[in-house]
Amino acid sequence: MRRGSGDREPAAGREAERVGLDAGAAGEPEREAPEEPREERAPGRPRAAREGDASAVPPPPQPARARGLRLHREAAGKGRGCGRSSGNPADELRPPRPVTVDSSKARTSLGALKISIRQLRWKEFPFGRRLPCDIYWHGVSFHDNDIFSGQVNKFPGMTEMVRKITLSRAVRIMQNLFPEEYNFYPRSWILPDEFQLFVAQVRMVKDGDPSWKPTFIVKPDGGCQGDGIYLIKDPSDIRLAGTLQSRPAVVQEYICKPLLIDKLKFDIRLYVLLKSLDPLEIYIAKDGLSRFCTEPYQEPSPKNLHHVFMHLTNYSLNIHSGNFVHSDSTSTGSKRTFSSILCRLSSKGVDIKKVWSDIISLVIKTVIALTPELKVFYQSDIPAGRPGPTCFQILGFDILLMKNLKPILLEVNANPSMRIEHEQELSPGVFENVPSLVDEEVKVAVIRDTLRLMDPLKNKREKQSQPHKKPLAGKEGEGPSDCEPAGASDTNPNPEAHLPSICLKQVFPKYAKQFNYLRLVDRMANLFIRFLGIKGSMKLGPTGFRTFIRNCKLSSSSLSMAAVDILYIDITRRWNSMTLDQRDSGMCLQAFVEAFFYLARRKFKMLPLHEQVASLVDLCEYHLSLLDERRLECGRSSRAGGRAPGSSTPQGATRSAQQADGHPPCCTDSARKSSGPRRALS
Repeated sequence: MRRGSGDREPAAGREAERVGLDAGAAGEPEREAPEEPREERAPGRPRAAREGDASAVPPPPQPARARGLRLHREAAGKGRGCGRSSGNPADELRPPRPVTVDSSKARTSLGALKISIRQLRWKEFPFGRRLPCDIYWHGVSFHDNDIFSGQVNKFPGMTEMVRKITLSRAVRIMQNLFPEEYNFYPRSWILPDEFQLFVAQVRMVKDGDPSWKPTFIVKPDGGCQGDGIYLIKDPSDIRLAGTLQSRPAVVQEYICKPLLIDKLKFDIRLYVLLKSLDPLEIYIAKDGLSRFCTEPYQEPSPKNLHHVFMHLTNYSLNIHSGNFVHSDSTSTGSKRTFSSILCRLSSKGVDIKKVWSDIISLVIKTVIALTPELKVFYQSDIPAGRPGPTCFQILGFDILLMKNLKPILLEVNANPSMRIEHEQELSPGVFENVPSLVDEEVKVAVIRDTLRLMDPLKNKREKQSQPHKKPLAGKEGEGPSDCEPAGASDTNPNPEAHLPSICLKQVFPKYAKQFNYLRLVDRMANLFIRFLGIKGSMKLGPTGFRTFIRNCKLSSSSLSMAAVDILYIDITRRWNSMTLDQRDSGMCLQAFVEAFFYLARRKFKMLPLHEQVASLVDLCEYHLSLLDERRLECGRSSRAGGRAPGSSTPQGATRSAQQADGHPPCCTDSARKSSGPRRALS
């Protein structure tokens, strides 16, 4: 039996209204429940048995699933506008059905989701339904339920991608290409694999500058709610015994000079909507939460390293402090809205637009670092040409402002807490859930407006709410058209007229021109996916890698195919030894990126790394476009019964001859785009 709604609904009438700055920004005062548990895949579950792979599903359920999809399509096709389907004006003027939302897997976000659905006047199915819903709201992961249509609020692979080690590796690749653009993420080492490197690099810096006295923070890879985090002053302080092998971690430079409010350290939880992966579409909530420590801050010293209430901003830790202050005010207490912090900074003369511009830039760059491998996960779980849902996801960005107001990325949460109540101790050991106005104000607005942006029936309602024009003679203002009887415009009012303006602001593709030059790894991922061969695969086999080298014409007298095989074996073996999941063999995307960097350095020796890589990407895309042209031309010739494919000269042959040195006509255009000053993002 499906899980029920579970969480009790907050008191009726507690409808959240968004309150933010004119510029639109703020932090979410989070009476934050613990982050949702991370997704775990069943060890023996074959990847083909997931959603979207119909071939892996036992035959009996297929007819029912097909019937469900057919009924869903039929339901979606009803009530179309003028000139379509039945042509009956009464049918065309009938209000569209409400959007349906399956909330049976919502878990701790259920309270905010219920309020959002009620405000939108949509229809909730708290126990699920046999027919498909328009939107499925999952509490943990894409795999919470088997979905074959509609929209689901999780991307496959997102939980894995934002784990601390994977995120650090993804950002490190971008730091190698664009070190200045990605200096918002602290320098990181992965333990235990890079422990010796960590020790050597720290010793080298200390030898060069004896006055350098750093502090480092150790974070378990799969940890959440501050679990297992601790500070150290020297690599020898790392707790190596036992747990590090079974529980890998990331060690980072600790930010010793944070911005303080009321002498307290705080961080910012911002909500980011990834609306679409391809094309990339990103929104940022205009308000968020600021979570405060509960002990006045002092720079780290051997005496205070263990004071978690001073150094760690995690809500789940500070809630246990005797100094934690619950407040219904957005500008006081241990959790406040980010907009209240910005108002306070603005009153002191801080350029708030500059702060927001830097935060927007950080968010876009971080998502650009994550999207390449997300594409690989996506094509694995939802292969092209097979039924599957479209995905969107709300991410929680944890950001720290330094004393100089530079934003620093702490981590990204795939399942940010969306609870809108907090525990209050009535007597020793006796707790009660109490509504949190600060959480409700921010989180309900984020969920509600995410649903508004993903509304699958929005276009239909907008068409029905517009007056229909006469198909033939008739002038504007002459009266109702044939399709719209008098008074019909009153029957289709704007369904969102009662709602506040949307609290989510689009930042990509709005600012795409300023950031597209950073998407080199995204283009490499497209090459990687092209040569995977088997639908649903996530690793490139040796044959696929050789085909990539041949089709892109990367082999030469100095790089034989035997050398290519050795390169594949060496890199793949090393990356597989660092991966806990040994079920799939082959070259993962990050190993492919390393091999690609190696090839770029060999071919374009005199350029900076990002120009070397951009030049090689351009070259590969150029040769593959020629190959696609030839195949298309051959297909046309065979269908038309024309000349044999080999008797015609492809249009690109002349261009190939012109590229004897291996450079396409504009192979370095994208490489030579400068990262000079860009206008502020507001």
